[in-house]
Amino acid sequence: MNETPAFMEFPKIARLSRECVITEKIDGTNAQIYITEDGQFFTGSRTRWIKVGDDNAGFAFWANQHKDELMTLGPGQHFGEWWGSGIQRGYNLPKGEKRFSLFNTIRWVMPGQPKTEKQEYAPACCHVVPELYRGLFDTDVCLAQVEHLKLGGSKASPGFMNPEGIVVFHIAAQTAFKKTIEKDQQPKGFNG
Repeated sequence: MNETPAFMEFPKIARLSRECVITEKIDGTNAQIYITEDGQFFTGSRTRWIKVGDDNAGFAFWANQHKDELMTLGPGQHFGEWWGSGIQRGYNLPKGEKRFSLFNTIRWVMPGQPKTEKQEYAPACCHVVPELYRGLFDTDVCLAQVEHLKLGGSKASPGFMNPEGIVVFHIAAQTAFKKTIEKDQQPKGFNG
């Protein structure tokens, strides 16, 4: 007997000429805070849940020290970069100084910075990745932002002259793309 296969809709295609947000790509290690609706608190890396004693560059330890502040992020997954002294490029931060920078600049802004009515201030223990541009997607704008970082250095750590690159978040497609200053044409992990 021939059964009709399950129908799969073709997904809608996002229009390219829509708003995007370009942020500085910080070279650290991916981290996340997950807060459940009933107030449970979890920490994670890019690929797994972590905890004190089974940590990722000290992020779980730091997050647990700042749990009360981080709980103000509210329920959901809050992704960011854990970076600084002893992690990847280090960004010339003093010995032992590490930072957690939230990715979602549409929602979060650093305390003391001007914000839109849709934005909230990040908890004082957090940073927010520097937003370099918000507007219609344009490859020339992307290239210009990379060039600004090459010439002017990191916005996350002023004076650090070896920034990694940019992340372009295309809002309509809900997709992020990265462009690095060095070795952008090579796959990650390529050593040739």
